[in-house]
Amino acid sequence: MPASVSGSARITTMDVLDVRFPTSDHLDGSDAMNPEPDYSAAYVRLRTDAGDGHEGHALAFTTGRGNEVQANAIAALTSHVVGRSVAEVCGDLGGFARSLTHDPQLRWLGPEKGAVHMAAGAVVNAVWDLAAKRAGKPVWRFLGEMSPEEIVAQIDFRWLSDALTPDDALDILRRSLPGRQERITLLLEHGYPAYTTTPGWLGYSDEKLARLSREAVAAGFGQIKLKVGADIEDDIRRMKTARQAVGDDIRIAVDANQRWDVQPAIDWMRRLAPYDPYWIEEPTSPDDILGHAAVRRALRPIKVATGEHIPNRVVFKQLLQAGAVDIVQIDAARVGGINENVAILLLAAKFGVPVCPHAGGVGLCEMVQHLSMFDFVAVSATTRDRVIEYVDHLHEHFADPVRVVGGRYAAPTAPGLSAQMLPASLAKYAYPGGPVWAARV
Repeated sequence: MPASVSGSARITTMDVLDVRFPTSDHLDGSDAMNPEPDYSAAYVRLRTDAGDGHEGHALAFTTGRGNEVQANAIAALTSHVVGRSVAEVCGDLGGFARSLTHDPQLRWLGPEKGAVHMAAGAVVNAVWDLAAKRAGKPVWRFLGEMSPEEIVAQIDFRWLSDALTPDDALDILRRSLPGRQERITLLLEHGYPAYTTTPGWLGYSDEKLARLSREAVAAGFGQIKLKVGADIEDDIRRMKTARQAVGDDIRIAVDANQRWDVQPAIDWMRRLAPYDPYWIEEPTSPDDILGHAAVRRALRPIKVATGEHIPNRVVFKQLLQAGAVDIVQIDAARVGGINENVAILLLAAKFGVPVCPHAGGVGLCEMVQHLSMFDFVAVSATTRDRVIEYVDHLHEHFADPVRVVGGRYAAPTAPGLSAQMLPASLAKYAYPGGPVWAARV
C-alpha cells in the first residue's frame, strides 16, 4: 500500500534556494525607494516519501541583497517541518501554521513580523501547495469550497477579537454561501479583473511610459499604476503623459513606496490631483496608522491604499479600525501565509473595504490570484472595485504561469498554488553559483 494511503508518509526534505533575477539591468521594478531592484525568491521545496510525486512549492519575495537572510530564516524552520506526517499537516493547515508562528523562541525575533514571519509564511504556503495538489485542486478552489467552519479553523484569532471574532467570520462566510458555485463558474469563464503596473516603473523614459500605457489600454486594462516620489516635477510630467496616453476614463493609481512623511505626502499628492489619481499607495511608513488616517482625511476623494509591507493581521486590523485606508493590499509572501491572509480578507469584509492585492514581484502574481479568487467565491462575493496587480515579467520561469486575457486573470485550473518554478530556472538563476550570476563575477 502506498505511504500516502496508509497515512505513514512523512515530509522528508525541505530545500531552500536563493534565486535572483537581474531585473536591475533594465530597471524593471524600479521605484522611489528601490531604484535598482533584482527581483529574488527565497524558494521552498517540500518533498515527501508518499510516492505520489507531489511536492510543495512556495517562496518569500525580496529585491536582491539580503535574500540570503530570508533563505536562512526559512531554513531555520526545518526542524518544524521535516519528519512530520503529510496527512496530519495537510489535514490541519491551521494547526500547522500556528505551530510555526507560536514557537516561543522564534517569536522573540518578531513577534510575527520581519524575516522570521515571512519565513513561516513561505513554509505555510508550500504546505498549502502540497495539500491542494493532493486534493487535485487549485488553491483558490480548494480553499473556496471548504465549509465556513473549516475556513474559520484556519485562522489565528489571537489579537483580533476586538474587531473580528469567530462568530463574525462565520456570519460573513455563511452569508456568502448562496451563489458559490455560480461564482466559481464565473471565474472559470471570465476570470478576475486586473490592473497593470508594467508602464509605470520609475526608471522608464516618458516615451516608454506613454507607449506601454497605450498598450495596456489596448490589452483591456481599465487601470494602470505609476511609481512616484523621486521628484515632483518629474511626477507631474509623467502623470500628464500617462493621462494623455490613456484618456479620462482609465484609472491611474500612483505608488510612493513609503517615500514621504505625512505632510509631504499630502502636499505632493495635491500637486498631482489635477490628473485624477485613483489612489495613492504607501504614502508613508507602513507602520504609521495615524499617518495614513491623516493622509486619507486630507486627500479625499483620492483613495489611500496600503498593505504590501504590513507585517501582520494586527496592523491591518488597526488600519481598518482607524479608518486609515480605502483599499487593503494583501501580499501572498509578506504575512504568515495563506492562513493569515484569510484573516485579513475577513477583516476587510467586516469593515466593508475592498481588497486589491499587491503582486509586483517574482511569483507574487502567481500566488496572490488564488487569494482574490477565494475572496470572490467565499468571502466578499463581489469583484466591484477590486483588481489584482499585474506585471508582465518573469512568469516564464513558472510551471503554471499566470494568464491575463482582456485585462483579467484567467482562473488557474492546475492543482496547487501556481508557485512552482521550472528546474532550469532554479539552476540558471541560483545565487551566487548559477550561470547568470557566476558570469558576472
